[in-house]
Amino acid sequence: MSKRNKKSKNHRNNEITKGIFTVLEKDPKNSFTYKQIASRMNITDAHDRNQLIKKLVQLKEKKRILEETRGHYKVIASTKTYQTGIVDITSRGNAYIIIEGMEDDVFIPNNKVNKAFHRDTVEVYVYPKRNGKKLEGEITKIVTRNKTEFVGIVDMQKDFAFIRPTDVRMYTDIFVSKDKIGKAEDGDKVIVEITEWPDRTDSPFGIIKEVLGKPGEHNTEIHSILAEYGLPYEFPVEVESYAQKLDTSIKEEEIAKRRDMRNVLTFTIDPKDAKDFDDALSFEVLENGNYEIGIHIADVSHYLQENTILDDEAYERATSVYLVDRVVPMLPEVLSNNACSLRPNEEKYTFSAIFEIDKNTNVIKEWFGRTVINSNERFAYEEAQHIIETEDGDIPEEVSIRNSSYIVSDEVVNATLVMDKLAKIMRTKRMQNGAISFDKVEVRFNLNKESVPTSVYFKEAKDANKLIEEFMLLANRKVAAFIGKQKPEKTFVYRIHDDPNEDKLIALNGIISRFGHKLDFKDKKSISASLNQLLEDVKGQKEQNLVDTLAIRSMSKATYTTKNIGHYGLAFDYYSHFTSPIRRYPDVMVHRLLQHYLDGGKTANAEAYEEKCKHSSDMEILSSRAERDSIKYMQIKFMQDHQDKEFIGVISGVTEWGIYVEIIENKCEGMVSIRDIKGDYYIFDEKEYSITGEKTKTTYQLGDEVVVMVKNTDLIKRHLDFSLIGKNE
Repeated sequence: MSKRNKKSKNHRNNEITKGIFTVLEKDPKNSFTYKQIASRMNITDAHDRNQLIKKLVQLKEKKRILEETRGHYKVIASTKTYQTGIVDITSRGNAYIIIEGMEDDVFIPNNKVNKAFHRDTVEVYVYPKRNGKKLEGEITKIVTRNKTEFVGIVDMQKDFAFIRPTDVRMYTDIFVSKDKIGKAEDGDKVIVEITEWPDRTDSPFGIIKEVLGKPGEHNTEIHSILAEYGLPYEFPVEVESYAQKLDTSIKEEEIAKRRDMRNVLTFTIDPKDAKDFDDALSFEVLENGNYEIGIHIADVSHYLQENTILDDEAYERATSVYLVDRVVPMLPEVLSNNACSLRPNEEKYTFSAIFEIDKNTNVIKEWFGRTVINSNERFAYEEAQHIIETEDGDIPEEVSIRNSSYIVSDEVVNATLVMDKLAKIMRTKRMQNGAISFDKVEVRFNLNKESVPTSVYFKEAKDANKLIEEFMLLANRKVAAFIGKQKPEKTFVYRIHDDPNEDKLIALNGIISRFGHKLDFKDKKSISASLNQLLEDVKGQKEQNLVDTLAIRSMSKATYTTKNIGHYGLAFDYYSHFTSPIRRYPDVMVHRLLQHYLDGGKTANAEAYEEKCKHSSDMEILSSRAERDSIKYMQIKFMQDHQDKEFIGVISGVTEWGIYVEIIENKCEGMVSIRDIKGDYYIFDEKEYSITGEKTKTTYQLGDEVVVMVKNTDLIKRHLDFSLIGKNE
């Protein structure tokens, strides 16, 4: 039987199965003969009638329906299990359906996926559960497509083309007729939109929307990463035009409406290559010996007005995307790098949280509102770190971002040192209250002019980074509490983080025990304390990145919502995002809501804001995946020039098809196929995260040190293959 005919037959069988259950479930109290069922399904064809009879017998034998009396069938009450969920396609074409409220995912074999794609919302029929077996089912209806545009490679034929999607979870190619190919050529990487999938056809039909370029070229691959997640890499012309026409001048009448902070010592601390400076700190010693510290945030909402095409675009993007070699901003450059960038010696509109703080970081007074500032200095983290470490304002040329030595005033040095001490006290208090310190190593690349990585380095959070972090956390926490504690309750945008899943923590404990570590499960505070101790103990150890990654995976995901439950990881009862409206749309919403309530406004529509929160959370996930993919791409590009070198790595993952190894010196991760490990047949042990040789009993386990070499680098598929040399003895 041809592939086409086999697919067609399976499709008809599925239609008959679904039709039987539709008839029986409409009237579950009564039983029906095959003739009655055929009549209700409008089956008149002899072949289909015979298939119906066979299917009724099969369903009865599988105990999915009941034969009440001879030839009379009815539904079994417990089998009425149509559910709606999200599709998770595996690289092998099978799927799992994630259903809200159900503990177990539903397994769907590839022949029952029925044209659904990864992340689609579908209706699924769940078979009655058999003892000891996982839940299985079949997809019966596609409710909504997650996306219809895909990245793929053009396979040109004489009068048409097939587009082979690059996503391994996309199990079908896409047919494009000659008149819908456009300027694409054979081998091009393109964006193709699926327009329809007619019955009885093997492939969906589509149209080529955009030619990205030749596979393997740098811009082609970076644009492909964005396109795979539906993320834009440029602004529509009309949005850019609208932004360029904004009046970004500072006006006296607007200053008069704001708290004037222009004469207060103010400075920014950012990465040395930053182009937008969206937060600044001000510092003043009060007569009573306390400190007045202001956290000043670019007043994006002053320029970004609701119900404009600019606001619509910002909302759709919801976040800036930080790829290895570029930033895809949420806002056009006229705002992100100019009007809303708190550059030194320029008057800027800001939205501020200002606190009177004593020497023990107790907040005596708080004030929130719109301000105007004039930043005195712009520091890189390295410069601020130099001041903290040396207590000296003479910044040497090798540290300075100004291409020369630079002398900072005593006033600025004193402010930096005092705020560093306050930040350390605040951090200690957070840790004592149960906060968890995730200082995961971040991989960074030095790139040449052609965006080729020449070396790898690791970003480390030092005191200067933590100084900024603590004051941003203070502002976010206090803004959220200010609104969250008001009565009657007001709609607000919170950043929440649920308690970790206990099963995941138990699994984590099993893995870390191999390295001599353990968690304390006595109570919530004990778990947090032991997690912090674990993260501290692994610093500088071979297993650090593995343990850091697994610990983060054991946590719940932080999300945006109007329903506050607190933030577990930070140990805050109230937390929001107020400090980065240039790059996060939820912060824009927080600014708008805060000003609305400061003006005495009534509570906002919770349902509308909850929908915006969900969209923002979803876009955050997509952007973080794109960022990870860009790092993976650059790691593979870097490893292309290191194919003759042996590397020591740590086994970071174990699956039935192979082991994943992370190289210690550069954090690049690749896979060793289980079929390529010579000298034995290896068996996968899911519980032990290991593979063991059948004859030699050699075991490779999560966390083991091994020696590998690069076998293959594939930039297009973003796949790095290693050859296993052996264990690092």
